[in-house]
Amino acid sequence: MTLHPEILWAQRSSDVQAGKNVVYLTVNLPDINGSTLKYELTSSKISFKARTGNAKKGVEEKDYAFDMELFGEVIPEESKRHLNSRRFSVILRKKEKKLEYWPRLPKAEQKSDFIKVDFDKWVDEDEQDGAGVSENKDLDIGGMPKLGGLGEMMAQMGVGRADLSGSSADVDSDSDDDGRPPPLEDYM
Repeated sequence: MTLHPEILWAQRSSDVQAGKNVVYLTVNLPDINGSTLKYELTSSKISFKARTGNAKKGVEEKDYAFDMELFGEVIPEESKRHLNSRRFSVILRKKEKKLEYWPRLPKAEQKSDFIKVDFDKWVDEDEQDGAGVSENKDLDIGGMPKLGGLGEMMAQMGVGRADLSGSSADVDSDSDDDGRPPPLEDYM
Protein backbone atom coordinates (compact mmCIF):
# COMPACT_ATOMS: atom_id res chain seq x y z
CA MET A 1 0.00 0.00 0.00
CA THR A 2 1.33 3.43 -0.95
CA LEU A 3 1.18 6.12 1.71
CA HIS A 4 1.04 9.89 1.36
CA PRO A 5 3.99 11.73 2.98
CA GLU A 6 3.70 14.87 5.09
CA ILE A 7 4.46 17.96 2.99
CA LEU A 8 5.59 21.20 4.64
CA TRP A 9 5.65 24.43 2.67
CA ALA A 10 6.40 28.13 2.95
CA GLN A 11 6.95 30.88 0.40
CA ARG A 12 8.42 34.28 -0.42
CA SER A 13 7.19 36.66 -3.12
CA SER A 14 8.75 39.57 -4.93
CA ASP A 15 7.69 41.53 -7.97
CA VAL A 16 11.30 42.65 -8.53
CA GLN A 17 13.77 39.96 -7.40
CA ALA A 18 13.36 36.51 -8.92
CA GLY A 19 15.55 34.99 -6.19
CA LYS A 20 12.99 36.00 -3.57
CA ASN A 21 10.05 34.61 -5.53
CA VAL A 22 10.12 31.00 -4.30
CA VAL A 23 8.18 28.18 -2.66
CA TYR A 24 9.96 26.02 -0.07
CA LEU A 25 8.58 22.47 -0.17
CA THR A 26 9.74 19.74 2.22
CA VAL A 27 8.72 16.09 2.05
CA ASN A 28 9.13 15.15 5.69
CA LEU A 29 10.34 11.53 5.44
CA PRO A 30 13.34 10.07 7.23
CA ASP A 31 15.53 7.39 5.65
CA ILE A 32 14.49 7.80 2.02
CA ASN A 33 16.24 5.21 -0.13
CA GLY A 34 17.91 7.43 -2.76
CA SER A 35 17.85 4.71 -5.42
CA THR A 36 14.04 4.50 -5.23
CA LEU A 37 13.45 8.27 -5.37
CA LYS A 38 11.46 9.37 -8.41
CA TYR A 39 10.87 13.11 -8.60
CA GLU A 40 9.39 14.98 -11.53
CA LEU A 41 8.67 18.69 -11.77
CA THR A 42 6.86 20.43 -14.60
CA SER A 43 5.76 24.05 -14.72
CA SER A 44 2.43 23.19 -13.08
CA LYS A 45 2.83 19.81 -11.36
CA ILE A 46 5.10 17.98 -8.94
CA SER A 47 5.33 14.18 -8.60
CA PHE A 48 7.17 12.26 -5.90
CA LYS A 49 7.66 8.57 -5.20
CA ALA A 50 10.12 6.91 -2.82
CA ARG A 51 10.66 4.03 -0.43
CA THR A 52 11.82 4.45 3.15
CA GLY A 53 13.35 1.94 5.54
CA ASN A 54 15.88 -0.82 5.09
CA ALA A 55 14.86 -4.50 5.29
CA LYS A 56 18.51 -5.59 5.69
CA LYS A 57 18.76 -3.53 8.89
CA GLY A 58 15.35 -4.62 10.15
CA VAL A 59 13.65 -1.30 9.41
CA GLU A 60 10.27 -1.81 7.75
CA GLU A 61 10.12 -0.55 4.17
CA LYS A 62 7.21 1.68 3.16
CA ASP A 63 6.29 3.25 -0.16
CA TYR A 64 5.25 6.91 -0.33
CA ALA A 65 3.96 8.91 -3.29
CA PHE A 66 2.02 12.00 -4.31
CA ASP A 67 1.09 13.95 -7.43
CA MET A 68 0.05 17.56 -7.03
CA GLU A 69 -0.97 20.31 -9.40
CA LEU A 70 0.51 23.53 -8.08
CA PHE A 71 -1.50 26.70 -7.49
CA GLY A 72 0.73 28.68 -9.84
CA GLU A 73 3.42 27.95 -12.38
CA VAL A 74 7.08 27.41 -11.51
CA ILE A 75 10.31 27.33 -13.52
CA PRO A 76 11.61 23.73 -13.26
CA GLU A 77 15.07 24.58 -14.64
CA GLU A 78 15.68 27.16 -11.89
CA SER A 79 14.34 25.01 -9.05
CA LYS A 80 16.69 23.15 -6.69
CA ARG A 81 16.34 19.91 -4.75
CA HIS A 82 18.17 18.32 -1.83
CA LEU A 83 17.94 14.89 -0.19
CA ASN A 84 19.29 14.10 3.27
CA SER A 85 18.61 11.45 5.90
CA ARG A 86 15.61 13.32 7.36
CA ARG A 87 13.79 14.87 4.37
CA PHE A 88 13.58 15.71 0.69
CA SER A 89 13.58 19.47 0.10
CA VAL A 90 12.79 21.49 -3.01
CA ILE A 91 13.01 25.21 -3.67
CA LEU A 92 10.59 26.01 -6.48
CA ARG A 93 11.12 29.23 -8.43
CA LYS A 94 7.76 30.89 -9.12
CA LYS A 95 7.25 31.87 -12.75
CA GLU A 96 5.12 34.96 -12.17
CA LYS A 97 6.84 37.78 -10.27
CA LYS A 98 4.32 39.37 -7.97
CA LEU A 99 4.17 40.53 -4.38
CA GLU A 100 1.10 38.55 -3.33
CA TYR A 101 1.51 35.08 -1.86
CA TRP A 102 -0.17 32.03 -3.28
CA PRO A 103 -3.24 31.36 -1.12
CA ARG A 104 -2.39 27.63 -1.00
CA LEU A 105 0.11 25.15 -2.45
CA PRO A 106 -2.17 22.87 -4.50
CA LYS A 107 -4.40 24.13 -7.28
CA ALA A 108 -7.44 22.35 -5.80
CA GLU A 109 -9.18 24.16 -2.97
CA GLN A 110 -9.86 21.01 -0.95
CA LYS A 111 -8.30 20.68 2.52
CA SER A 112 -5.52 18.13 2.81
CA ASP A 113 -4.27 16.59 6.05
CA PHE A 114 -0.88 15.96 4.42
CA ILE A 115 -0.01 19.55 3.50
CA LYS A 116 1.06 21.78 6.38
CA VAL A 117 2.66 25.19 6.76
CA ASP A 118 6.40 25.09 7.52
CA PHE A 119 6.44 27.66 10.31
CA ASP A 120 10.25 27.43 10.57
CA LYS A 121 10.48 29.05 7.13
CA TRP A 122 7.24 31.03 6.98
CA VAL A 123 7.29 34.84 6.95
CA ASP A 124 4.16 37.00 6.77
CA GLU A 125 3.62 38.83 3.48
CA ASP A 126 4.02 42.24 5.06
CA GLU A 127 7.27 41.24 6.78
CA GLN A 128 9.06 39.44 3.96
CA ASP A 129 11.24 42.43 3.02
CA GLY A 130 12.14 43.18 6.63
CA ALA A 131 9.35 45.73 7.11
CA GLY A 132 8.11 45.57 10.67
CA VAL A 133 10.94 43.31 11.81
CA SER A 134 13.37 44.96 14.21
CA GLU A 135 16.97 43.85 14.00
CA ASN A 136 17.44 45.34 17.48
CA LYS A 137 17.37 42.73 20.23
CA ASP A 138 15.75 45.18 22.67
CA LEU A 139 12.00 45.25 22.75
CA ASP A 140 11.05 48.57 21.22
CA ILE A 141 7.43 49.44 21.80
CA GLY A 142 6.66 52.74 20.12
CA GLY A 143 6.29 55.61 22.60
CA MET A 144 7.50 53.59 25.58
CA PRO A 145 10.94 54.15 27.12
CA LYS A 146 13.44 51.32 27.12
CA LEU A 147 13.53 49.46 30.40
CA GLY A 148 16.98 49.49 32.01
CA GLY A 149 16.68 46.85 34.69
CA LEU A 150 15.32 46.67 38.23
CA GLY A 151 17.66 49.26 39.77
CA GLU A 152 16.84 51.88 37.16
CA MET A 153 13.13 51.15 37.41
CA MET A 154 13.22 51.53 41.22
CA ALA A 155 15.07 54.85 40.88
CA GLN A 156 12.47 56.10 38.39
CA MET A 157 9.72 55.23 40.83
CA GLY A 158 11.46 57.26 43.57
CA VAL A 159 12.27 54.27 45.72
CA GLY A 160 16.02 54.62 45.32
CA ARG A 161 18.53 51.91 44.75
CA ALA A 162 17.54 48.64 46.31
CA ASP A 163 20.05 47.19 48.76
CA LEU A 164 20.27 43.57 47.79
CA SER A 165 23.34 42.77 49.93
CA GLY A 166 21.33 41.17 52.73
CA SER A 167 23.05 43.20 55.49
CA SER A 168 20.28 45.71 56.06
CA ALA A 169 19.45 46.65 59.66
CA ASP A 170 15.69 46.52 59.16
CA VAL A 171 15.67 42.87 58.17
CA ASP A 172 13.27 40.97 60.44
CA SER A 173 15.32 38.66 62.60
CA ASP A 174 14.12 35.84 64.80
CA SER A 175 16.11 35.69 68.01
CA ASP A 176 14.77 32.24 68.82
CA ASP A 177 15.88 30.80 65.49
CA ASP A 178 18.08 27.84 66.31
CA GLY A 179 18.07 26.35 62.84
CA ARG A 180 15.38 23.77 63.59
CA PRO A 181 11.85 23.80 62.14
CA PRO A 182 9.07 24.94 64.47
CA PRO A 183 7.30 22.20 66.46
CA LEU A 184 4.25 20.55 64.98
CA GLU A 185 0.97 21.38 66.63
CA ASP A 186 -1.60 18.80 67.54
CA TYR A 187 -4.65 19.36 65.32
CA MET A 188 -6.87 16.68 66.78
